[in-house]
Amino acid sequence: MKKIKVSTLVSILLGVFVIALVFSPDTKAWVSRGLMKIGLFKPDLERAETTAESVPADAPEAAPAKPSVFFADGAGNRIDAANQAGKVVFINFWATWCPPCIAEMPSIDKLYDQFKDNDGIVFVIADVDNQYEKSKAFMSNRSLNLPVHVPAGEIPSQWLGGAIPTTLILDKKGQIAARHEGMADYSRPEVAEFIQALIAE
Repeated sequence: MKKIKVSTLVSILLGVFVIALVFSPDTKAWVSRGLMKIGLFKPDLERAETTAESVPADAPEAAPAKPSVFFADGAGNRIDAANQAGKVVFINFWATWCPPCIAEMPSIDKLYDQFKDNDGIVFVIADVDNQYEKSKAFMSNRSLNLPVHVPAGEIPSQWLGGAIPTTLILDKKGQIAARHEGMADYSRPEVAEFIQALIAE
């Protein structure tokens, strides 16, 4: 009986791993999560400045912050994410087939766990494919507690361009406080600190 060389075995294992990376979103997500753990993929939390163009000088104080942007849960309840008066809003656009989305989801779940009992923030985890049941099953199968939503109207282009995942954090006036396109680690302490500061404003 012929013995398999160690180099041949290593080549076979590497080949299987590369094939898994190409065809399995979960394998890609696993590799990406490993990279997040070593400090890569920090979210962009640079605060966007409100300009004179974005808020007219003669605008009345009671005017709504932004046009309505609606999302719905599985029961058909709608939430206007742009007008959650006095609340910070965390919005993540994702899909179940997207490896970077899958990779960052456990970090978002950790962030959600920190704030789930805080009335000062609302989480909207929006499946861009509008497949609520599939997304809900995804969360359940991975023991994630995130609230799933689907878009229930037009999404502004400044919120979602052409890439997922995209994450927004809106301040209490409905203005974009932070926007990050691509995968990030939202379990980092600076994310919770950024949100806490917005809640305290």
